[in-house]
Amino acid sequence: MDCLPGLQACGISGLFSCITVQPLNIAAGLWMIMNAFVLLLCEAPFCCQFVEFANTVAEKADQLQSWQKAVFYCGMAIMPVIINLTLTTLLGNTIAFATGVLYGLSALGKKGDAISYARIKQQKQQADEEEKQQADEEEL
Repeated sequence: MDCLPGLQACGISGLFSCITVQPLNIAAGLWMIMNAFVLLLCEAPFCCQFVEFANTVAEKADQLQSWQKAVFYCGMAIMPVIINLTLTTLLGNTIAFATGVLYGLSALGKKGDAISYARIKQQKQQADEEEKQQADEEEL
């Protein structure tokens, strides 16, 4: 349910972008409306229970790895901005892009604890000291 306000923002911004006579605005607006629909299908399929293929799309989206979802969502959000850079396209795609960024961060994994970092740092220091000693011995 967390992504529903973002989807609404993307869809409404897309609708406002379509109310114009400029073809690039219309193309960006249609792309934003499509983004909202695809995100709704992938992230909240229970909202589309009367769409026959909603569960199939959601299952395929769940099978994707986090980095694949990140690339997909960020790519979808960048396209309308590339088509037509306006405040409406920027604000409307911010939530979709943020969803991709969050998936990207989850693909990176958890942070290590301080003990692991200290151990790695100590091992690197020991390796550097050994290399320095070997270089000194070679010079003599």
